[in-house]
Amino acid sequence: MIGIDEVGRGALAGPVVVAAAMVPAGRFRALKDSKKLSPWQREAWYAYFKNSGEVRFAVARVYPRGIERLNISGAANRAALRAFTRLMRNTGAGARSAQVFLDGGLFLGSRAAQKSHAPRALTVIKGDEKIPAVAAASIVAKVTRDRFMVRLARRWPAYSFEVHKGYGTKIHRAAIAKAGPCEAHRLTFLKKRPIIRG
Repeated sequence: MIGIDEVGRGALAGPVVVAAAMVPAGRFRALKDSKKLSPWQREAWYAYFKNSGEVRFAVARVYPRGIERLNISGAANRAALRAFTRLMRNTGAGARSAQVFLDGGLFLGSRAAQKSHAPRALTVIKGDEKIPAVAAASIVAKVTRDRFMVRLARRWPAYSFEVHKGYGTKIHRAAIAKAGPCEAHRLTFLKKRPIIRG
């Protein structure tokens, strides 16, 4: 089974990240989606996926300017297709017979194009709660994005990205009001568009 999920759709800053994960059928049935796990649990699962050889995965991301150009749904769908294509390229012929599941609202490129990329692909509402492969993809995407936001925090310490990961918390909004947005922000997601500073 191949699961595909995204993280960062509603954030004010940083990329949208999509992971595609290939999981043996029947495995990880009790796996929870990333939102129901603590950070250390997500990191532990990610390390297991990476090192066990049991799960293969690929990741793609679209950055703020791309999100603004495509809109968030278009950006997430583009990243989904990229992640899926990378996974297929890296896993060989065996992956071609896998059933593909995407979390609700996500498509391979677009709703219209999905069947041409993977005829058996299904988009499932709350797939990250129902399908282990999608839950695995949600964990990979979340860990990947969180680590990236921690790196962004070192570049732009005024925004505390390591704390809120770019989402619209009170701390984050206060930092934007004080310093204005930086290059990592999605200007179309902000009600006002101040000039980007330094």
